[in-house]
Amino acid sequence: MSKEKSVKTNAMRMLDRAKIPYEPVFYDLGDAEFSGGLVSELTGIDPARSFKTLCTRGEKRGILIFVVPVAAELDLKAAAAAAGDKRVELVPTKEVLGLTGYVRGGVSPVGMKKQYPTFIDSTAELFETIAISGGQKGCSLLVEPAALAGFVGAAFCDLTR
Repeated sequence: MSKEKSVKTNAMRMLDRAKIPYEPVFYDLGDAEFSGGLVSELTGIDPARSFKTLCTRGEKRGILIFVVPVAAELDLKAAAAAAGDKRVELVPTKEVLGLTGYVRGGVSPVGMKKQYPTFIDSTAELFETIAISGGQKGCSLLVEPAALAGFVGAAFCDLTR
C-alpha cells in the first residue's frame, strides 16, 4: 500500500468513529484543473453516482450545503425551496475554506468545521453507494446514501435541473 493510500482524512476518521462503512478511492489529477467530471473519469465512477458538495448562503438561513451529481447543476430555486429559504447563492470560492475547513475540490459533507444544514439530491437514493469527496483533492469515498444522510442530518430533495 502506498503512503498516499494510507492517509486518513478527517472525513474518514469521522465515518470510522460512527462505524459507517466506506471505500476510499484515490486518484491523481496531475496538473489538470479540478472538476467533478474529471474525477469521475479518473476514478471510473459513473457521473450519475459521483456527487459534489456545494456551499451556499441562504438569505435567511445562512450557510447551507447541497450534495448533487457532478454532471448536474444545482437548481438554486429548488435548493432555496428545499431549505425553506427565499433565495440561495453559491459562496465565493475564497470563503469556502474558512467556512468548511476544506479547499475547493475537497469539500466533503462529512467533517466540516461546523455542521450546516445539508441536503442531498434525491437521485442518490437510486444507488447502493455514491461517491463523495473524501475531504481532500485526490480522494473520494464510496458510501451508502442513507447512512451518509443519517450521519450528517441531511434530507433527500430534488435539487438539480
